[in-house]
Amino acid sequence: MLYLEFIFLLLMLYIGSRFGGIGLGVVSGIGLCVEVFIFKMPPTSPPITVMLIILAVVTCASILEAAGGLKYMLQVAERMLRKNPKRVTLIGPLVTYTMTFMLGTGHAVYSIMPIIGDVALKNGIRPERPMAAASVASQVGITASPISAAVVYYLAQISEIRPDITLLSILMVTVPATLFGTLLMSLYSMRRGKELDDDPEYQARLQDPVSRRKIESTTATSLDEVLPAKARNAVLLFIGAIVSIVIIAMVPEIRTIAEGDKPISMAVIIQMMMLAFGGIILLATKTEPRAVPEGVVFKSGMVAAIAIFGIAWMSDTYFKYAMPQFRSGIVEMVNNYPWSFAFALFIVSVVVNSQAATARMMLPVGLGLGLEPALLIGLMPAVYGYFFIPNYPSDIATVNFDTSGTTKIGKWYFNHSFMSVGLIAVIGGCCMGYILGIIIIG
Repeated sequence: MLYLEFIFLLLMLYIGSRFGGIGLGVVSGIGLCVEVFIFKMPPTSPPITVMLIILAVVTCASILEAAGGLKYMLQVAERMLRKNPKRVTLIGPLVTYTMTFMLGTGHAVYSIMPIIGDVALKNGIRPERPMAAASVASQVGITASPISAAVVYYLAQISEIRPDITLLSILMVTVPATLFGTLLMSLYSMRRGKELDDDPEYQARLQDPVSRRKIESTTATSLDEVLPAKARNAVLLFIGAIVSIVIIAMVPEIRTIAEGDKPISMAVIIQMMMLAFGGIILLATKTEPRAVPEGVVFKSGMVAAIAIFGIAWMSDTYFKYAMPQFRSGIVEMVNNYPWSFAFALFIVSVVVNSQAATARMMLPVGLGLGLEPALLIGLMPAVYGYFFIPNYPSDIATVNFDTSGTTKIGKWYFNHSFMSVGLIAVIGGCCMGYILGIIIIG
């Protein structure tokens, strides 16, 4: 019966994924009701902490966007790319990785993609090379961001078992690991695919007058807009928020109210600091509050929160119910091959399309199996597996932004532009993370 119920869980996730973010959340609500009222599973608590972290971070980042901060970041990134156009395949992914590292979400990179493609095309570089890698890098950076929901959830759960594990110790593993994976896929991308002169599909587009005009008239740029000083100030304040969070995480005494008390949880600290700095940015830049919900970051963040609400609650209810029966068989396999837990993380991520939801579903399973925190943190890059099926918004947008047609979803669906770079980034990140986890966390 447990196996049939597990198949039902996967079916609900699959149906929800066909409708996207909000659909994934509400279809999971149907699955939760079936689990409770038909399968008689005791419901667990909804993922309140993760949702509040997402809401706080998204609110602050959305105010940053409304103040013009994202446009300012975009202009800084574009200047870097246009000063080093021949290195766009190396710099492009690092730019999107950095944006995600700062914002805690990969949904702010859409505006940079046309610029990366434009720089590549104007310098005779196959656009697929930097664009596919940049799209993947924008998601790889999530497990390196100190304010991402996935990282904070790992910290909140693991620090309960190992109080010596801090936000800094997690980042000391995930940042080098994900950067290593990003660098590997960027180096691979420099030679992938045919040169534009030898690509029959691209040459065929040049023969078509409409396609040729579209390719030659591509002039994507953000540099022609003069931004007010408040845009730069908003970015500086946002960076101040991230630095403040890291400092508070490094010095537990700052978050200890009274002598002898336990330090305030970093999950609570991040919520407080993000809301506070959101207010500071709003007041300091005199941003219109009504503009905040209209941005890309706010809309995508709210969708993510609803998706995680349903996914995590439904899956957590099942795993808490089934774990006693599953434990014996799974423990033997994981004890013999600890790295095999990465496959479980990857497969779940492919289905649920969210790293925070994957962390919320699978970290309690890993801890319940008795896996070492060093292993669980080292394998964190594996929570990004949704490049495998090319239906994620950033991947679809990247395909549409590439006027040359080199970034594409293949005839066989799985032979798409993001598959090889995604596998290289995740496998490379997990291998480096596994080593660093043992060395740093032990």
